Parts: sequence; structure tokens; C-alpha cells
Amino acid sequence: MGNYYQPEIETAPREQIIAIQNEKLQKQIKHVYENVEYYRNLMDEKGVKPEDIKTIDDIKKLPFLTKADLRDAYPYGLLGTDLKDCVRIQSTSGTTGKRVVAFYTQHDIDLWEECCARAIVAVGGTNEDVCQVCYGYGLFTGGPGLNGGSHKVGCLTLPMSSGNTDRQIQFMMDLGSTIICCTPSYAAFIGESLAEKGYKPEDNKLKAGIFGAEPWTEEMRQSIQKSLGIKAYDIYGLTETSGPGVSFECEEQTGMHINEDHFYAEIIDPDTGEVLPEGEKGELVFTALDKEAFPLLRYRTRDICVLTRKKCSCGRTHVKMSKPMGRSDDMLIIRGVNVFPSQIETVLLNEGYTPNYQIIVDRKNNTDTLDINIELAPEQMSDKVSDIEAMEKALEGAMRTMLGIGPKCHLVAPKSIVRSEGKAVRVIDNRKLHD
Repeated sequence: MGNYYQPEIETAPREQIIAIQNEKLQKQIKHVYENVEYYRNLMDEKGVKPEDIKTIDDIKKLPFLTKADLRDAYPYGLLGTDLKDCVRIQSTSGTTGKRVVAFYTQHDIDLWEECCARAIVAVGGTNEDVCQVCYGYGLFTGGPGLNGGSHKVGCLTLPMSSGNTDRQIQFMMDLGSTIICCTPSYAAFIGESLAEKGYKPEDNKLKAGIFGAEPWTEEMRQSIQKSLGIKAYDIYGLTETSGPGVSFECEEQTGMHINEDHFYAEIIDPDTGEVLPEGEKGELVFTALDKEAFPLLRYRTRDICVLTRKKCSCGRTHVKMSKPMGRSDDMLIIRGVNVFPSQIETVLLNEGYTPNYQIIVDRKNNTDTLDINIELAPEQMSDKVSDIEAMEKALEGAMRTMLGIGPKCHLVAPKSIVRSEGKAVRVIDNRKLHD
């Protein structure tokens, strides 16, 4: 109990949170309607006026925004302030079409950094900590967000960015880093690299890690906690809503508290857009309640998750979201079966394999094929072909049980799958599914 950056708001009673949301939403709708022509046109099409939105419950009257809208409005179409009032842009890594460019006033950055500070304090961070930020800097939001949050808490901040693992390890050991922030796949890689250099988990001073920007499983959390000797916490965010810090895990590690004084979350049916009751699984939708420069309303994240208001032992009163359970758009549909990479990772870790894998989907003779390359740990290597084949067969059986379809599993040599020091490329889909 008691790890709060802003205790008065993080533990505020429900009624107070709703009052804050009601007030901020009314103000934000007016701001957007008057300043963002793109969204005003969407509201007019739907026949909704700012005065129709009196409380947070009225939010369902508003139109959704999607990634397609962001592309259509690129670069300035969703800007909510004069450009001279903006002090920064951040951008997504964007794999398709135009990048998403998000704008920030100084006030927006201050609020974003406060959200990240809450996440750092939630994992036990204080002004006596050394916080090593190995998320990418530059246009990617990971580095700048956690960097600013770390400053607000008063940690000694190591703005390492990603990559150059030897230097990461040198600084971590020499400067006694206590908190590390990076992608989970990079944390696993650092753990591997430390072991290769002969370090044991107890040789470092790390106590906590804040990991996000890509999906990861509970099994991967346990694996990272073991290899680095830390507690591993999840953080969630997207460039469109500011960046990391939209929600974060507390010491309970059972989901991420959403900063509800800044972001209002809904869960919808991805097919109908209907708002689902608490506890139902669906697509996460966010409204930024006080963003000035890039004020997105009812933005469809495509992340599938569940919200819960179950009382949390940490004392925070803000709603919790589960880890995203996949996405409504990059879910793989293989031979009519929905497959999420996280399911494959769960099987691998349960069966004692490394979380270094690559999924290759193809289409041959009008039939989908699913191949999974899995890296062996050095101690699992065998010269006997029959041993490897038996392991592959057993793994294929476990995968079939989990997925409902049978993939071909290929066990490959250690370090033969290219490591990513940013986001891991887990899926290669060679099917020509779109023109």
C-alpha cells in the first residue's frame, strides 16, 4: 500500500472520478467541435451537438474514430490547437499507409509525463532510484514518455534508448540501475546476454521492470522475472492517446489501472460498435479527456481486452484493463480459425522452450499453411535427428490442442532467429489476402 505519485486522484472515490470525467468531457466536446473540423463533420453527420453530451454516459452518442480517419486527416486534420501552441510531435512506427502523427502542447506533455510518473512510483520508484530507459527515443513515444516520467519522480535517468546491449549492461552494472524500461522481448534478450557474460540474476541491482509496446504473456513475465531477478510490470499506451502511461500495473500484477482522470475507456463489440457491460471481452475504445493538441474522441484501439472494477489491494480506485488478448485486426485467421501469437507463446513457455519464435503463414494450393520456427536453448540442442523430430512432434500436438489447428513446428539453432531490439517481428504472413 502507498506507492502513489498523486494519491488524491489515484485513490479518489468513484463519484469524484465520474464528476471529473463529466466536467472534462463537456469541455473537451466543445473544444473539439469548435476546433477540429474533421470531427465536427462526423458529429454533424450523426446529428450530435456538444449540448447533447451532459455526462460521461452520453459518450455513446458520439461517433468513433479509427486508424483510417487518422490517415485521412493526416497531417493536420485532427489538430485541436494552433500549430504555434504545439511544442512536439510523436509518431507511430506505422507498418501500413501513412504514419500517425500526434501533436502535443506543453500542457499535454506535462500530463503525459505525470501518467508515466504514476507508473514508475507504482512499481516502487522514488527519487533514490536509477531508472534505465531502453525504449527507443525519437518519434517513438516509449523513450520520451518514460524519460519524462522518471524525471518527474526524481530518479537518476539513464536515457539509453534501444540497442547496443553491451553498453546497456555496462551502465546497468556500473551505475546500479534499479528500474529498467523497455519492450519485453528486449528485456528477455538482456537477461540472456547477462547470463552469457556469466552474471547471475542477483549480481544486478534491478528491482523492477516496466515493459510494454508489444504483447507478452504471463509465462514470459515469469521468465523475465527469473532471468533478471526482478518484478516485471506491464504498461500500456498508444501514440494516438499520448504514449505509454495510459494504464499501468500496480504491485498486484493483475491488470493495468487506467488513468481515468485523463482517459475514458469503453469496451465495444468490434462488429456492431455496441458498448458492452463491464467484464465482457471486446475492443478497447479511448477518449482523451484533456488532450489539447490531438484530442481524440472514441478512438478504436483494435486491442481486445476486459475491464474490471473489482477492488484492488493497492488502494487505487481506477478501472483496470486486462493485458490485451490480441487484436481485432491483426488476429490471424488460418483455415477459418482465429489464431493469436500470444497463444503460441504460451504453449512454448509451458513446454519449456524459449520465447524466441517466428510464425510464418502462407497459402499453397488455396490452403493456408502455418509454420512456427522456435529457437532451442543451448542445453536443448541434440545431434540426434530423431530426438529433435520427437520434440517437434510433441510441440505440434500441444499447439494443436491450444489453437485447434496443427502447425508445422521447426526447432532451430540458438540465436538463429534475428533479434529485435525494438519491437519483435513475430509474424510473417506471405498470403496475398488483400489487393
